Amino acid sequence: MSTIKIHDKTFRISYTEKEILEHVKAVADRLNKDMAGKKPLFLAVLNGSFIFAADLLRMIDIPCEISFVKLASYQGTMSTGKIKEVIGINEDLTGRTIVIVEDIVESGLTMKRMLESLGTRNPASIHICTLLLKPEKLKVDLNIEYAAMEIPNDFIVGYGLDYDQEGRNLRDIYTLVEE
Repeated sequence: MSTIKIHDKTFRISYTEKEILEHVKAVADRLNKDMAGKKPLFLAVLNGSFIFAADLLRMIDIPCEISFVKLASYQGTMSTGKIKEVIGINEDLTGRTIVIVEDIVESGLTMKRMLESLGTRNPASIHICTLLLKPEKLKVDLNIEYAAMEIPNDFIVGYGLDYDQEGRNLRDIYTLVEE
């Protein structure tokens, strides 16, 4: 399908599953090299990163752990700007190497909040890994070491990303078509 309709919006395909997985593999290869001997804790941010996290972790071949945190900042196609931690972290992060796994970094405000929260738990280091990065939308300075893909400031769905909770199951990534 080159175009799809979700609710009242039309989307066109931008990145195929094959293209996405090539970028995920490149990030996994870098993480395997950089994190060797560190046994990182991958912290996947729900709901959007679950597909990316699953594909990424299956490509990680070093000892590691995974856990999940849920933050909310979206409503429809717009960020609310208010970030609320819904599900917290139960693991002891003291002295651990943490890799935050996010689906998309746009303004960076959610990531900044997460870094502040994690920083109070005394980890050895915190690294950011995102499937998608919108560099022109960033409002805060972040050290994003592992970005699978940089994309323009478009609204997208698929591969874990949603529009009003639909479209996460799509294998490809689709961009909103302006009507």
